[in-house]
Amino acid sequence: MGCMLVLEDEESVNRGITFSLEKAGHEVWSCGSIAEAKRVVDGKSGGLMKRDSDRNADRNANRNADGNADKTADRTADKIADRVVPDLVICDINLPDGSGLEFIKWLRREKGLKSYVICLTALDQELDQVMGYESGADDYVTKPFSLSVLMLKIDAYVKRNTVKMAKKRLCSGNLAVNQNEMRLEVQGQEISLTKNEWKLLNYFLLNPKQILSKQQILENVFDIEGTYVDENTLAVNIRRLREKIEEDTANPSYIKNIRGLGYIWNQEVK
Repeated sequence: MGCMLVLEDEESVNRGITFSLEKAGHEVWSCGSIAEAKRVVDGKSGGLMKRDSDRNADRNANRNADGNADKTADRTADKIADRVVPDLVICDINLPDGSGLEFIKWLRREKGLKSYVICLTALDQELDQVMGYESGADDYVTKPFSLSVLMLKIDAYVKRNTVKMAKKRLCSGNLAVNQNEMRLEVQGQEISLTKNEWKLLNYFLLNPKQILSKQQILENVFDIEGTYVDENTLAVNIRRLREKIEEDTANPSYIKNIRGLGYIWNQEVK
């Protein structure tokens, strides 16, 4: 299931959404302010704590027979993470420390996240919705809303995203590539790649069993960013990629050099 971030300062609404998402099996980070949500995304929160009312309820519900509060109760909602990358964000527009639209812009422009964003707002003016979409929102729900309808929207997104993610998992020989997470495994062991190595690998995987000229690779992998790379630099990057994925670099089974023509990815891709 996915990782969800709920940014809503109205306690009852936040609880209702969070409960429904957790019941559906999602990991949920619940925030009541922009500052709190930014700390979660940046991994600076150390842990997302329950509100005092929640803690008191937990304390009462978890008392031991001797009347002492169970020490584990205070830790039940403490979620530790380095940096949260939510699959979906449910964001209220009117928040106590600013506009949710500014938070969405921050997610998109400063953090570069492609999370699916659903805006919640009591404003139903067309201009407000336009501003939401321009800020980077993907969908809009006007308060008051039906929690069932919101969950249907979320379920529809999860189903679409599951199909999309399945198509982004590629296997070739002993290699397993997750393009969404930019993760490569060779015989079950995770391998770290540089940005150029990753771009090269993806281009080969998208064009298996085809002879690719050096010029084609340069134009489609490097020149699209306006960076000039010569054939010698290309050869160096391919050599380094081979060293990470080939069992025998002297007799490569994945990236073969076709003399005078270019390179070919010599394995099937599934």
